[in-house]
Amino acid sequence: MKISPLDRRADADGAATGSSSDRAGSVSPSTDRALTVLETLIGAEEPLTLTALAREARIPLATCAAIVQTLEQRGYATRRIVGRSHFWRPTLRLYSLSTRLIRAVDPSQTAQPHLRRLCDQLGLPAHLGVLEGRNVVYVAKAAAPGLIQFDTFPGKVSAFHLTALGRAIAAHLPAAELRVLTAGSLPGGAGPKSRGSGARWLKAELDLTHDRGYAVEDEEEQADIGCIAAPVFDAAEHVAYAVGVTGFARELLGEKLDAAVDAVTRTAQALSADLGSSGLDLA
Repeated sequence: MKISPLDRRADADGAATGSSSDRAGSVSPSTDRALTVLETLIGAEEPLTLTALAREARIPLATCAAIVQTLEQRGYATRRIVGRSHFWRPTLRLYSLSTRLIRAVDPSQTAQPHLRRLCDQLGLPAHLGVLEGRNVVYVAKAAAPGLIQFDTFPGKVSAFHLTALGRAIAAHLPAAELRVLTAGSLPGGAGPKSRGSGARWLKAELDLTHDRGYAVEDEEEQADIGCIAAPVFDAAEHVAYAVGVTGFARELLGEKLDAAVDAVTRTAQALSADLGSSGLDLA
């Protein structure tokens, strides 16, 4: 976000008098400028001189100099001196902080409110899955009320290629990882529509899943059971999990399909945002 001098002056006046807006919701111009400088450094393809940095960030040269020197003192920026020119670039300190944050995040706890809303919206059990080797592991679940309960639970392990959860993740893996994952034979499922161990159908299915943004499971792992799932991305824009719902295939993949796809993909996007994703799939 860029703030004009008039906006900055208005914010400063409001902060001093408290009359223009509630202080808790006001913008700090100095913080905004510091973040703009940092984001400009990170977004640059090569180190920037102070003049170039101030121009790109649209911040006065003297202010930019004070900000970047503070970033240097705190370990977020460094410079390379060539003659009389100083070339600035960011350091990996932000990466270190983000790594610590990611480790502190319990994905099952972070996902639970999203799963509960998804379950309540569709009246179907909702799940979070993670890829472990050639299997998908269910790590969280929001159960739907009623006498009929599906055979899904935290800790359940299934072959990735038989499930929507597993295929939603696999479709967004880097090519090298996907080649390893799909090498060799794959077991067939117990469902009547299981397509066996051939790699050709799986590649076509994963390409389709990637292009449309969600995976469909139709009586492949088990008879009568269907699933819709979508990928969840982390702060590094790597696919980390998948969110999905399970139901009777004839209903879920029939009259409920459009609503389920919309709800599942929106839930996956919201959970990805909570995990730090900006919404860009880099695979």
